[in-house]
Amino acid sequence: MLLTGADIVVECLKEQEVDTIFGYPGGNVIHIYDSLYKNKKYIKHILTAHEQGASHAADGYARSTGKVGVCIATSGPGATNLVTGIATAYMDSVPMVIITGNVPLSLLGKDSFQEVDIAGVTAPITKHNYIVKDINRLADTIREAFYIAKEGRQGPVLIDIPKDIAMGTTDYEYKQPRLVKRACKNITDEALNNAVELITDSERPFIYIGGGVVRSEASKELLSFAEMIDAPVTSSLMGLGGFSGNHELFTGMIGMHGTKASNKGINKCDLVIAIGARFSDRVVSKVEKFAPNAKILHIDIDPAEINKNIVSYHYIVGDIKEVLSRLNNQLQKQDKVDWVNEIKGYKEKYPLRYKNNGLKAQYIIEKLNDLTDENTIIATEVGQHQMWTAQYYKFNRPKEFLTSGGLGTMGFGLGAAIGAQIGNPDKTVINIAGDGCFKMNLIELATAVNYNLPIIIILIDNNSLGMVRQWQTLFFEGRYSETTLNHVTDFVRLAEDFGMRGLEISNKEQVEEVLSEAINCKRPVLVHCRINEDDKVFPMVAPGESIDSLIMEG
Repeated sequence: MLLTGADIVVECLKEQEVDTIFGYPGGNVIHIYDSLYKNKKYIKHILTAHEQGASHAADGYARSTGKVGVCIATSGPGATNLVTGIATAYMDSVPMVIITGNVPLSLLGKDSFQEVDIAGVTAPITKHNYIVKDINRLADTIREAFYIAKEGRQGPVLIDIPKDIAMGTTDYEYKQPRLVKRACKNITDEALNNAVELITDSERPFIYIGGGVVRSEASKELLSFAEMIDAPVTSSLMGLGGFSGNHELFTGMIGMHGTKASNKGINKCDLVIAIGARFSDRVVSKVEKFAPNAKILHIDIDPAEINKNIVSYHYIVGDIKEVLSRLNNQLQKQDKVDWVNEIKGYKEKYPLRYKNNGLKAQYIIEKLNDLTDENTIIATEVGQHQMWTAQYYKFNRPKEFLTSGGLGTMGFGLGAAIGAQIGNPDKTVINIAGDGCFKMNLIELATAVNYNLPIIIILIDNNSLGMVRQWQTLFFEGRYSETTLNHVTDFVRLAEDFGMRGLEISNKEQVEEVLSEAINCKRPVLVHCRINEDDKVFPMVAPGESIDSLIMEG
């Protein structure tokens, strides 16, 4: 069948069962957009207000559905506007395929209008990228991109398509998508046997999980594993939801803003079982003082993570779901009652707490947790509100918490919430935002309204860049350099002018009533919550300190 390159792009998207694409048109993707128009009964296109919004929406769609997120933009500034979203997805191992247009082949490298080497720009922040210079390779390149995005450690893949490739013609033949198999070739009997021996011999095992548990859909296997070996479980920010936040073995988040039980427990254990986690600096803090009495058993799909930040005593490279399934088949039920009770004692002695005077973000999030159910997805921006959400909202299932962990992208949450709502129309999608983050990409309110997406924005407004201000208070003698925002904007009126519902919470007594109203609104709604600019996130590990040297509330 003879087709144009643009039609081949769309046919390949249909092959991969893509039902939604996020993007913004332009001259060098105009032919692809024409083909999308002709195929709109198969693929829904969501027009965002800005290309960065499209990349974050594709990311949120992917995280919340488990499918590959797809976004498209034109050349030059259209492509570069995607870069932050691509880097966000790369750092958090999110499967995405990004399609960009470019100038015709004859104009490449000549500083042509709206030309940029987007393949060169994105080389460090993609699993792989392509510039298609032969139309006969176009279909196989797209198929390969989807496979790479999903295979092994997932991530974003970019395909740059010059305009004359989209305009040209060649033969096209339908192909079934290539089956993505779980990574198992390095899971040896010897590695499994050594792990079983380590776990069996341990008296104080501690499980530390990361985003790999969520990506590999291994939550059920993890639950069986933790209960089998009777070990407490802590999570990185990205791992939240991989293990139920309400389970008696769960100790809360670990790291800079982790719980005392998690941070103290990890330094008292004799075996750290790290599963789908990368020992980031926000978890480990001072390397020499991290888990000083413990052997490290590291289980991860990516061999590059082994011994990168923390040296392992033993490791298994492979898909988390498969590794845990095999370990569960070999392990015997264990009883670590003394150790579990010790950790339980830490949980009781050092609970998360805050001064409950006035309107507090922690209280708002606790009430939100009480009012929502399992059909809820929470997105966040980045900063204090993000940490309060991680601490006080109980995530019990994977794919219900969307946040930028590795890159820490302010402005991520609104686009991600839009993508999640598109991918999960029957779920309640809530974006918890700080005022600084919200202003970065608030233009995407127009997208939410245009598509009548019933997302809820909880705007935690402390009139400052709160996390930076917290550091300035604690470590810079209160020199608040450019962190006081002094808003003159009326956020409720702003939301209403966009066509949303605007609500206000000004005191503690209003919280439950207003949140309930927002949840039942069934249209885009913003809830403006004004808190004190000096409220802080505690516990906190100061830079360079041991993970169990925590600054506590008060």
